[in-house]
Amino acid sequence: MSAAQSPGQEASAEQEPWQWDEATWRGYAERVRAGRDLTPREWPGGARVAVALSFDPDHETLSLREGDTSPGAMGRGEFGSRVGSRRILRLLEEFQIPATFFIPAVSALLHPQEAKDYAAAGHEIGAHGWIHERNALLSAKDELQLNRRSLDVLENLVGRRPVGIRTPSADFSDSTVNILQELGFRYDSSLMADDMPYEILSNGRPTGIVEVPMEWIRDDAPYFMMTRFGPYRPYTPPRAWIEIMKDEFDSAYADGAVFQLVCHPHIIGHRSRMLALRGLIEHMKAHENVWYATHGEIADYVWRTAGQDTEDHA
Repeated sequence: MSAAQSPGQEASAEQEPWQWDEATWRGYAERVRAGRDLTPREWPGGARVAVALSFDPDHETLSLREGDTSPGAMGRGEFGSRVGSRRILRLLEEFQIPATFFIPAVSALLHPQEAKDYAAAGHEIGAHGWIHERNALLSAKDELQLNRRSLDVLENLVGRRPVGIRTPSADFSDSTVNILQELGFRYDSSLMADDMPYEILSNGRPTGIVEVPMEWIRDDAPYFMMTRFGPYRPYTPPRAWIEIMKDEFDSAYADGAVFQLVCHPHIIGHRSRMLALRGLIEHMKAHENVWYATHGEIADYVWRTAGQDTEDHA
């Protein structure tokens, strides 16, 4: 049994899934679920689409988490801070676009000025775990402790306590919802049950936490990630990646929806890929009535608007 498993999970682990009774398989499916749709009637200023750009400055933590402490691994992570993050900041400043940076606390401690630069430029700082640990495998005690420590670190560095999180596993343990509520998070951006924001349900009960969903389709890592001695190799040319992202944006624009993007400075920060990111931003900027917002701004807006819509229909 893993540290995050409940007694019920332990019992079901002794059976094949096809042997589970309805209460078991339904319980798994409904532990964390998409609740009410928080799509607003309109976006601020009559905008046609909301654009939420996010960057995860994982840097060295991806290797440190695995115990890979070689200079080569550390250097590949360091590139994200030394080069990638600076290129991203310059690009965002050029086009006057706000973004959300979900930062593991260890990354922030290794590169404190970087975290301060994000905040000084007006971007949102979100939590992203301690050392990019696999939170879905942690005990409730360890997961709570690491999240609390990470919030303290980020608040001490940038002067503001994060209100949003992207869990480092892009997944929840059995304890995550309770931890997010205990620590006062207003929103999460880890789950993938919809294209649009929604309220998270826990065992059928509303949590008051907004989900600003991500998706691997709109994440640079699946397209460009490489493991030196493993099977993963970059298989998507940057010029192909930009066409996929343009299609995602154009579809969101046509639907009056949200275009949400996840990138990593150590991945997207290389020259050819920054050209692709620039091309995507130029494509979006060629459209009128686009609201560029942080994840926190979108979460606050849809929650507030959803409350007003409920009152209107009461």
